[in-house]
Amino acid sequence: MQTSLSRTDLARYLRKQLENLFPDAADLADLPRLVDLALDRVEHCFSRLRLKGYFANGQPRFSHLHCDQYAIFLYYLSNSTFREKPGHPIADKAYALNKALHALDAYYEVQLPDVFAVQHPVGTVLGRASYSDYFLCYHNCTVGANLDNDYPSFGRGIVMYGGSRVIGNTAVDDNSFVSTGAIVIDGGKLEADSVLHGVYPNAGRSHTNRNVVRDIFGA
Repeated sequence: MQTSLSRTDLARYLRKQLENLFPDAADLADLPRLVDLALDRVEHCFSRLRLKGYFANGQPRFSHLHCDQYAIFLYYLSNSTFREKPGHPIADKAYALNKALHALDAYYEVQLPDVFAVQHPVGTVLGRASYSDYFLCYHNCTVGANLDNDYPSFGRGIVMYGGSRVIGNTAVDDNSFVSTGAIVIDGGKLEADSVLHGVYPNAGRSHTNRNVVRDIFGA
């Protein structure tokens, strides 16, 4: 994978960010190893994307100055840390850094898929839903629970456009688009190959012939 910084330099860069934002003298000795884990996941993810800037000359590409890519990296770092060492401060700090830099709330206990992407995700909150590969979200999206703490599930190949909301007991099947501004609450099972539109309680669906994995991700 092409990287803007070596793994060693990226760990040093990130350490300076964490120490500046959280000057509490917490132990960051594990950071280089955890950065390696996160970058391995970044490489797996980006090697399956053909979005502009993510793949070039036959290789995945990662830049610490590409905000969307760095947001994905910070999620993988926080989640990998949580998986390896629950309660480790790096999980909390990487999660909080992601919110501070990108206004993306993707908590480290949320299991985002192995292949996903974000596009300028300012104001986006990704809750504890069930996600599948080839998930893409834009700005000001919300995935969350209803009052009974039911969360949505998403099939393979989903795009949430800006300002969309999927809440509660809603199963969005494979290859579906959630339109800009759409609000779906407790929508039940929604068929594959759909465009979801409208606002609860009048949200609806239309059929689509487009293919998310092919047309959006270029995979």
